[in-house]
Amino acid sequence: MLLLSALLGPALRRLPAPLHRRLYRLAHWCRKQVWRIWQPSLHGVRVLALDAEGRVLLVRHSYGSNKWMPPGGGLNRAEEPVAAAERELLEETGCRLAEARLLTVATEDLVGASNHVHVVAGRTDDSPRVDGREIVEARFFALDALPGQMAARLPAEIRRWVADYHA
Repeated sequence: MLLLSALLGPALRRLPAPLHRRLYRLAHWCRKQVWRIWQPSLHGVRVLALDAEGRVLLVRHSYGSNKWMPPGGGLNRAEEPVAAAERELLEETGCRLAEARLLTVATEDLVGASNHVHVVAGRTDDSPRVDGREIVEARFFALDALPGQMAARLPAEIRRWVADYHA
């Protein structure tokens, strides 16, 4: 999505939100086709933003699986993971990240691509605001009440990463 946003920038914001969401879905489909063929090595961030109550912020995208997940996205060239996490969280939710640190790098298969995910955790005092375009919903969840609509491995990983952040 980074390439789409960079190429079209503010012009996309002038489109009606439903059309903008359709373009995100189309771009995501195209991106997956490219990954299946080229099998690139990707680098991104996953952000665990915790509020004062220790709840974790999760989002649902307008494209992809419609499952809850931590905010995140791609790393720009020469961008540090913590800086990328701060940028992605602000772009997707309007929340600022404080006391952030890199916890781990997990490598996952992502539609044929090798995805190196830098997991960054930190705190936020902000309330999420979504634009209804890329992100359609954002909410804080208690670690013992994570939503059922998540990738199967994700709840245990989130709990482990949060424990690592507090250690």
